[in-house]
Amino acid sequence: MSLVEIRSLTKIYPQGESMFGGKTRNEVRAVDNVSLDIQAGETLGLVGESGSGKSTLGRLILRLIEPTGGSVRFEGRDLLAASAGEMRRIRRDMQIIFQDPFASLDPRYRVEDIVAEPLIIHGKTNGRSGIRPQVVELLRAVGLDESILRRFPHEFSGGQRQRIGIARALALRPKFIVADEPVSALDVSVGAQIVNLLAQLQRDFGLTYLFISHSMPVVRYLSTRIAVMYRGKIVEVGPSERITERPEHPYTRSLLEATPEVAV
Repeated sequence: MSLVEIRSLTKIYPQGESMFGGKTRNEVRAVDNVSLDIQAGETLGLVGESGSGKSTLGRLILRLIEPTGGSVRFEGRDLLAASAGEMRRIRRDMQIIFQDPFASLDPRYRVEDIVAEPLIIHGKTNGRSGIRPQVVELLRAVGLDESILRRFPHEFSGGQRQRIGIARALALRPKFIVADEPVSALDVSVGAQIVNLLAQLQRDFGLTYLFISHSMPVVRYLSTRIAVMYRGKIVEVGPSERITERPEHPYTRSLLEATPEVAV
């Protein structure tokens, strides 16, 4: 059994009003009848240009937004049929790393409070004295020192902020993480450090990733398999080596031709 099973997942958005003020009957199929399996311990890379539906698919899988149709199962459990209480328990095992490290951290919170927040929400601590050692351990896992505990997000670089966000995502020891364009807001050298960190954390914590990116070289480096998304549909999926060396779909070939090599 796959860790995550996605069947015929669809998200349709109405397109609003026409230029003449009347309602249009057009719709946007942000995710169009997508079916995928994600195996425990693998990294499935999801690649496609901006607007292809990648981030929407990631949020649908985590049920951060509700689908128009289809199903998502996590460890055999139907997420779309789960109650609020059941989803609260399931969310301990499913986390997200956001694209923008500048927007994803609350500027009013100190680092200690940001990383501790999931532990507090899910009752995984015995008071503040029990939280700090856990937070320090998480920070060290992502290459940060405990001296930053009382500092605020604005005091850090983009790469450091993304490491803080990753520490927060790891707090509940999840099994599955959606990494939604986690290096696209960073410069190339810092992004490469984050990609290498994610690979190390996967080994250390036994993680399964859905790694979303528009960059084929980054996806190729990190992923076990690659799924190519175009206009809401998965047009090709297979082992990373096969997708990057012997692509079958014209869109996949165009992605490979358009992206330069990136050292990671």
